[in-house]
Amino acid sequence: MAQMLVEKGYDVFGMVRGQANPKIRMIQEETPKLELVEGDLQDLSSLIAAVEQVQPDEVYNLGAISFVALSFRQAELTADITGLGVLRMLEAVRIVGGPDSQGSGNKIRFYQASSSEMFGKVRETPQTEMTPFHPRSPYGAAKVFGHYITVNYRESYDLFATSGICFNHESPRRGLEFVTRKVSNGVARIKLGLQEKLTLGNLDAARDWGYAGDFCEAMWLMLQQDTPEDYVIATGETHTIGELLELAFTAAGIEDWSRLVESDPRFTRPAEVDILTGDASKARAQLGWKPKVDFPELVRMMVESDLAIEAGDPTHRY
Repeated sequence: MAQMLVEKGYDVFGMVRGQANPKIRMIQEETPKLELVEGDLQDLSSLIAAVEQVQPDEVYNLGAISFVALSFRQAELTADITGLGVLRMLEAVRIVGGPDSQGSGNKIRFYQASSSEMFGKVRETPQTEMTPFHPRSPYGAAKVFGHYITVNYRESYDLFATSGICFNHESPRRGLEFVTRKVSNGVARIKLGLQEKLTLGNLDAARDWGYAGDFCEAMWLMLQQDTPEDYVIATGETHTIGELLELAFTAAGIEDWSRLVESDPRFTRPAEVDILTGDASKARAQLGWKPKVDFPELVRMMVESDLAIEAGDPTHRY
């Protein structure tokens, strides 16, 4: 997101928590023009100070505890950051924003990263903006609060506040704890002789996976509209973990891979989300958005990146 906005000519500020945040150096190396400001989604006063310092035109709230499995182990913390953190960010925008150029509403446009995990035990397939929510994790429940409090601030305070109900979006930068990156990195390590097997949880789970760069474009487009609305952002295609594995091993040149993968019940969730498929018809019609990177290309991109990383290629950039 930061790189895309810099390329569009924005002055971009990224909020970081803590004095010795280990990701600061990586962020600065990847996007040198990004300026960093301190703030904490658990501390309203710090958010007000950050918004006052930057005086932004647009705020993209992508911060959250985003690993679903962790949310079961730290449910209260997830609720505080992923849920109440949205309320605090909206409150900072409301307090600092002031009237827009027409003297009505708030001059700051706000984007909230909602999630397909809000649908959980799906009531219909595919899922649209009107599909009821049934979250199956503390993460999903916290995201539902964040989604509806964004709607509430839009309706109560005339904020330009919009939510993108984003289905899974991946890239080579995905954390190693997420299944797509766990697969791409594990396959790369197996290919290079650094690992013998890949151990996963539910191999039958199916998701609508897209490329993070495409989704960031949709987020930006949402804040360029005349009126704030909520949009499902998805590819409309569903793929199983098995399909992910097939594509990943093929990208690494490994044909007979079934003996290299194991399923371990320790990696299953207490309440599983079996299938998610998004209908992004509204985004296609109103935003003119559609994904550019398909699933096979996404998987190939991630495997090739991890092969370079695990081989110690000093020139590798993604």
